[in-house]
Amino acid sequence: MKKSTSVSLLVFFLLIPATLFLGTKLPGRSYYITSTLIILQMLLPFFLAFEGRKPQARELVVIAVMCGISIVSRVAIPIPHFKPTFAMIMLSGIAFGPEAGFMVGAVTAFGSNFFVGQGAYTPWQMMAYGAGGLLSGFLSQKGWLSRKPIYLAIFGFLSVLLWVGPLLDLCSLFLMPIGFSKKAIIAVFASGLPANLMQAGCTAAVMLLVSRPLLERLDRIKLKYGMLENHDKL
Repeated sequence: MKKSTSVSLLVFFLLIPATLFLGTKLPGRSYYITSTLIILQMLLPFFLAFEGRKPQARELVVIAVMCGISIVSRVAIPIPHFKPTFAMIMLSGIAFGPEAGFMVGAVTAFGSNFFVGQGAYTPWQMMAYGAGGLLSGFLSQKGWLSRKPIYLAIFGFLSVLLWVGPLLDLCSLFLMPIGFSKKAIIAVFASGLPANLMQAGCTAAVMLLVSRPLLERLDRIKLKYGMLENHDKL
């Protein structure tokens, strides 16, 4: 496993949960501090993905463009819980690796919330959105995820329903004074299920329709500029 991928998993499973937990103990608008810390933590595996070489500006621009597309897809679509956002994040991970997918997801949550509203939930959204890009990039890196649109559609549906959505629902358990009783946990996940199903359906539809042409273009860009060139060798 690449060093940058190992660090990504360490950041996601240890550093970010610890940061989120400590953030709940801070007074006031501590979510700005927590969000900034999460962004800084994400930078380490992202830049390690370049395997010791300095990334060129044009390479970073491509990642920034994917972040921008993901942000716009969340802000511009007026239908609640029916956004192409997660599909764009996951496709970024598939094209450029788990580190880039993680970065695109977290930046998307942080950046789009300047339009839809920042809050204590922002760091949790950054973790959950980033988790979608991390998972898709990791499975693609290992060769466990087919790029056929139908398989990506199924993957997108299940990922949102069973992975990203529940991670977003966890926010309520930590930020609302409802405790961690069995009834509270069931209530939180049950109340989030309709929204997760709707978003999972949207993600599957977008994957089915645009995954092939978008990945082909991203692959050409990656090949042209040598982006994360060691990614395909591992």
